Amino acid sequence: MPSDYDKDVYPEPPQRTPVVDKQTALPNPALILSKLFYYSVDLPVTTFRDAIDNIRSKNKMVYYHQKFRRVPDLTECEEGDYVCYYEAEMQWRRDYKVDQEIVKVIQERMRACQQREGNSYQQNCAHEIQQFEDVTKNFMLRYGDLGAYASGRKCLMKQKERMMEAQAQQA
Repeated sequence: MPSDYDKDVYPEPPQRTPVVDKQTALPNPALILSKLFYYSVDLPVTTFRDAIDNIRSKNKMVYYHQKFRRVPDLTECEEGDYVCYYEAEMQWRRDYKVDQEIVKVIQERMRACQQREGNSYQQNCAHEIQQFEDVTKNFMLRYGDLGAYASGRKCLMKQKERMMEAQAQQA
């Protein structure tokens, strides 16, 4: 600093840091409790979780992309194999839910196109409308008229009846 500076404007910093004047020689109980909690609860739990996360990161599987293995269809189950029947029924239910979601997505696309195009949606959204009609027709062919208690067995019987009608028409 230059020698001609104004000492009132720029006072010199203190030469030594002031010492905190302790009132008692006893340790702080809050500090003891926080350290006790940290070392007895927080540190072991955090260490355990980090170890588990490290293991799980090696075989990372995102929950919303869970992939089930395909199980045999009801036609492939042997007679009396109730586990196979159950697995085939659960597979059918998953397929049913997936097909429902596909119809919903296609319907949302068609409605978004209709909203975007306004009055001229029929000519500008012809592809989306045709796609929606195809998807709903296929969905209704497979799952329509199954009723409230639809099952894989009922769906299979409906498919069998459709195939028998097609054979009768050909003959």
